[in-house]
Amino acid sequence: MLGAGTFGCVYKVTGNDGQIYALKLLKLWESPSAEREELLKRFDMEYNTGHIESNYLVHSFTKGQVGGNPYIVMEYCPYGDLMTAAEKGNVDFTIVGRDILYGLRDLHQRGKVHRDLKPENVLMRKDGTAILTDFGISGDQNNRLTQRGIFGIPQQQFGTFPYMPPEQINPRRGNATVLPTTDIFSFGVMMYQLLTYELPFGECVTESDLPAYVERGRKGMWNRALLLQKPNGKSWEKMIEGCLVPNFKERFQSVDEVLSLMPQSAKSNVYRPILNNSFESWHQGNSGIQLHIMQGEEYGKIYRLDDMVNGVCRLLTMGREDDETVNSIPIKDTLNAYISRYHCTLEQNAETEQWIIRDGQWRNRQWKNSMNGTYVNSTEVGVNGFVLQVGDIITIGDTKLRVEGYQRDKYRKQSFKNNWDT
Repeated sequence: MLGAGTFGCVYKVTGNDGQIYALKLLKLWESPSAEREELLKRFDMEYNTGHIESNYLVHSFTKGQVGGNPYIVMEYCPYGDLMTAAEKGNVDFTIVGRDILYGLRDLHQRGKVHRDLKPENVLMRKDGTAILTDFGISGDQNNRLTQRGIFGIPQQQFGTFPYMPPEQINPRRGNATVLPTTDIFSFGVMMYQLLTYELPFGECVTESDLPAYVERGRKGMWNRALLLQKPNGKSWEKMIEGCLVPNFKERFQSVDEVLSLMPQSAKSNVYRPILNNSFESWHQGNSGIQLHIMQGEEYGKIYRLDDMVNGVCRLLTMGREDDETVNSIPIKDTLNAYISRYHCTLEQNAETEQWIIRDGQWRNRQWKNSMNGTYVNSTEVGVNGFVLQVGDIITIGDTKLRVEGYQRDKYRKQSFKNNWDT
């Protein structure tokens, strides 16, 4: 056994090919029956995330079951996690930090947020590359899994709290909208801890320390002086400051912003892609626009927007699937109800064929905004709208949809234009 957490155990195993792997087993036998279906979905999501083509994410190879409990076979990293490597004193944090950011960017571009970034969830490969792991179960803060113990989470997850941003902890907000800014805050906490051997908002050793720690985080009261006492601490100050902003709207909004302020190393490491992912080469041109659910209850479902309009109406509505509400794009949200019934509106410009997304819908002779907001990448969208581009990530509640291109039938496209001319 390599380790155990709230929902799973990780073992070092040998495959039939003689190679060493890590096997993660989901402990369904310790989970209440009401939570098992959701846990299985999250476990599958973790397996699928491990298939993202990235040099900075742990790879999944296969999956199966033993005694009714599912497992995932993943790559084995013999040098352990980042905290273990840092304690040995042989880590260049400028290089490791960039690797972590590259992994986060690969996740974010595919509509996923890690949600549980901390040193224990960063593994070290033989070649020294830092890679992200544990993106599925432990990072999921679904209310049905977290209404036990202090601040509504199981006792075993206490260690995660010091890395959470205020909006993830605040019970008034819950996790209605999880954005890349969640991971950016956690990255700032983690790098501060690695550089100073302390947490940024003070001591957080026992549960009694937690309320004061959370309050200091909410007010942005991090210990800047301690960082500046460390060698090269000044070169990290501006980057960490931008990550630890309490208000997620004022925090760094993208990994690229963080990367631009990362201190330079004598051994500069540049991003190493495995392959050019197909969506990166998609373009609008003569293609249509589709929305691909990358995270949510209907993972993998696709809505081809250009095929859904017919030359008579160029508006599409999107909202929570509900028996009493009709939406062009109904999104399942049976677990959380974070998606409003009238959440957002998609409108196509008849001349440019560009798609614009607006928060809310026109209902009963008035504009009704959503309850939890509509976001593109990390930007909140208002009534004035946001022009969508291929590669954008739309977030409504806990569902993420990637904007993609697809090749439309030429005859269908010409017919559509003629209808508009008429």
